[in-house]
Amino acid sequence: MIDVSVVVINYNTYALTRQCIASVYANTRNISIEVILVDNASTQINPSLFKDEFPELILVQSVENVGFAGGNNLGIQRATGRYILLLNSDTYLKDNAIHKVFDYMERTPAAGVVSARLVYPDGQHQAVAQRFPSVFVPLAEILRLQKLVPKSISGEILLGAFFDHQKTVKADWVWGAFFMFSASILNQLPGQKLDDKFFMYYEDMQWCWDIKKLGYEIHFFADAEVVHLMGGSSGAKNEMMLKNEQIFMKSNYGYLHRVMIRLVNKLL
Repeated sequence: MIDVSVVVINYNTYALTRQCIASVYANTRNISIEVILVDNASTQINPSLFKDEFPELILVQSVENVGFAGGNNLGIQRATGRYILLLNSDTYLKDNAIHKVFDYMERTPAAGVVSARLVYPDGQHQAVAQRFPSVFVPLAEILRLQKLVPKSISGEILLGAFFDHQKTVKADWVWGAFFMFSASILNQLPGQKLDDKFFMYYEDMQWCWDIKKLGYEIHFFADAEVVHLMGGSSGAKNEMMLKNEQIFMKSNYGYLHRVMIRLVNKLL
């Protein structure tokens, strides 16, 4: 059996996607992988160009743009690996990061999902390890409770922007840009797939929520580093994020809990 199935989504990002796939093949050693590219009805180029350059690639062509979550589920349907890695097309590997995370998961069976350390091209880290929405984190920030304990301790408790991402930790959720999980988890999820009610944004938070409910842990693994370019924000993106935040909260939190979180966040 294949060790890791790497699923990459392409939507009119040929150059970035090509760079991502090339870096996976060039830097992944000592494990068996398959790369599954899902083209989300791109109009930029003929997706067959990817097969011309990477003949071993498994190409899945969607007849419509089904979004990030939907596209990943299309790729997952073709996966044969013991582990599945969802990898953003705007990332690239500098070393054998996939093997490092694979080896960590083999040694850590409680970890249902593991993400690597994501950095900008200049080496600055990104806030990959996060807490679920709560009253505690914004309240701690308002009261400056993080000032009462060493930064290393408060960072591991609060995560997000408070955490320097230099140490492997358990998180509530991690970004979907580098998202490795055991394929066996799919058998325990509704429909044997990841939740795809979100077209884009908040899907990774929902996936971690669902997988934690199954009894698994979500880990941030600091010893594997991947470059993540990240695109700029837009009005449409912000509108979609706000809508999806509301859907996530209504799906997973009671009314009073939602109200309390909203009120505390307004104080920030």
